[in-house]
Amino acid sequence: MLSSPILLTLAGTGFTFAMTALGASAVFLIGKKKPDLWHSLSMGFAAGVMTAASCWSLLIPSIELSADGPLPEWLPATAGFGLGALFLFALDKLMPHMHPTSDTPEGPKAHLPRSSLLFMAVTLHNIPEGMSAGLSFGMAGLSGDPAALASAVALAVGLGIQNVPEGAAVALPLLLDGRSKGYAFTLGALSGLAEPVFGILAAFAIAAVAPAMPWLLAFTAGAMIYVVVEELVPSAHLSEHSDSGTLSFIAGFLVMMALDVALG
Repeated sequence: MLSSPILLTLAGTGFTFAMTALGASAVFLIGKKKPDLWHSLSMGFAAGVMTAASCWSLLIPSIELSADGPLPEWLPATAGFGLGALFLFALDKLMPHMHPTSDTPEGPKAHLPRSSLLFMAVTLHNIPEGMSAGLSFGMAGLSGDPAALASAVALAVGLGIQNVPEGAAVALPLLLDGRSKGYAFTLGALSGLAEPVFGILAAFAIAAVAPAMPWLLAFTAGAMIYVVVEELVPSAHLSEHSDSGTLSFIAGFLVMMALDVALG
């Protein structure tokens, strides 16, 4: 065994959390002029990373793990993916939040400040990311397979890269709203806490529900793709035929795919 699944998950999600904080530190470098091009590039890149991670790090392993099971190998991946998307859809409707690119709150009506709504929106997005890291590092720790650990590291690197724009997506709107740089940075950094929390929960669950691993992997992939389609692609302005957002999406996909194939 390489190491404890929990310790590996703590290390992996600790890195992704640190990258969120790095993104939030953009408030100390960027002025109060809204960086539209930078935002389109970063959201497109994040969407590409999450799409590739869902395929190579989650769905393909889900199908492979189902090959020797009692059910058709396509069934856990298909059903799990759908359940994961429905789970995020339900959270999206039940939790009050506001996307960084919008001025309109979503979910149940709540008398909360904009900073709280922004924080909750990114927390929603980080739930499936934390789960994916926890499952990957947890499986690596239990199996003791260096290739599984390399794949988990590739996933953490990819998620960490795309967490930089996510941290900035929370912090910069707060700065534009007149909040202090320190306040904006703190909220932006703390928005990444959901990843260690849900990553550790997923790692704990692995030992108890090992036979359900194909379902959990696909479930997490469905939740991640829901985030991509619901928030990241619109934020990259791909619907407006933005060349920068489209090329950034492709770059993010290629980076994550290359990391997973090369390291995993």
